[in-house]
Amino acid sequence: MKKEPSVNVLGGPLEPCSTAPLTGFFRDGHCNTCAEDSGSHTVCAVMTAEFLAYSKYVGNDLSTPRPEFHFPGLKPGDRWCLCAARFMQAHDEGCAPKVRLEATHARATDIAPLDVLRPYAV
Repeated sequence: MKKEPSVNVLGGPLEPCSTAPLTGFFRDGHCNTCAEDSGSHTVCAVMTAEFLAYSKYVGNDLSTPRPEFHFPGLKPGDRWCLCAARFMQAHDEGCAPKVRLEATHARATDIAPLDVLRPYAV
């Protein structure tokens, strides 16, 4: 798998999203992506209780620990490389999380336009 260039939505270098918990399609702490990343795990989202409840409700439980996958479960304030489509779905439902634009990969804008991401910036 060949990583695409590590560029954020603002045109600068892609900053880390989180190493604790370790996130990213490549589990390198960055929202890097590649052709094989069909979910486009490119949005560096800051978890909120509302978003975590919503994500669980729609079938993607991010809050429950899964030790067999070395996944501690997320809590409010944690950062996570979220699928761009899930971000848009949450945005449409009125419960999108905050976003670190400097750590959000430029490819996120293929699904989540910058003018939609920007109001959620932290």
